[in-house]
Amino acid sequence: MRGSRVKFSELVGARAALAGGMATVYTDLCNCRREIRETGPMIQPMQHLWAPWRMEFIKGPKPSGCFFCEAAAADPSDDADHLVLARSDLALAILNRYPYNNGHLMVAPKAHLANLEDLPPATAHDVIALTQRSLRVLRQVLAPHGFNLGINAGKIAGAGVADHVHQHVVPRWDGDTNFMPVTADTKVLAESLAVSYQELRAGFDRLP
Repeated sequence: MRGSRVKFSELVGARAALAGGMATVYTDLCNCRREIRETGPMIQPMQHLWAPWRMEFIKGPKPSGCFFCEAAAADPSDDADHLVLARSDLALAILNRYPYNNGHLMVAPKAHLANLEDLPPATAHDVIALTQRSLRVLRQVLAPHGFNLGINAGKIAGAGVADHVHQHVVPRWDGDTNFMPVTADTKVLAESLAVSYQELRAGFDRLP
């Protein structure tokens, strides 16, 4: 009987210790949930930049040639016709005819290459340098709150011109997506493409 009492007391002690440990875990869990509520979720809600007007380009007839190559080969005096904003030795910056937002431009190598990894080092350097220059110009001329930068590598990834690699530079402003493009398939652009080109081209000329 004495041995049974010892085992029973040990059992009671073990249950008490377990209950105390569970209480500590519960308290820590509550504190953790409180911190999440106060600081916000680790994964922020997804934001969308709607551009339904680009369906004109997506579904419309495509030019037989590459407009990047045509712009690269054109005489610089015709830059306005091709919306060329700036040229370097191995790259060029072009204003997008079907922009996601005001000032949406593209930086591409002059060479007709499909993949970023195929760019020779000098060409890759020129593309990055011209992208940096584009960001400085856009900040000065349009004062955006941020940017989306990216390359759509391949048609399946959304590339409009899949065989000539190019980087998109899209200025963003707080509230630049509202009910108009979402419900009315209409994008309110603050200025015409021609005015945007003139202002940005002047900005590039000021910041060589």
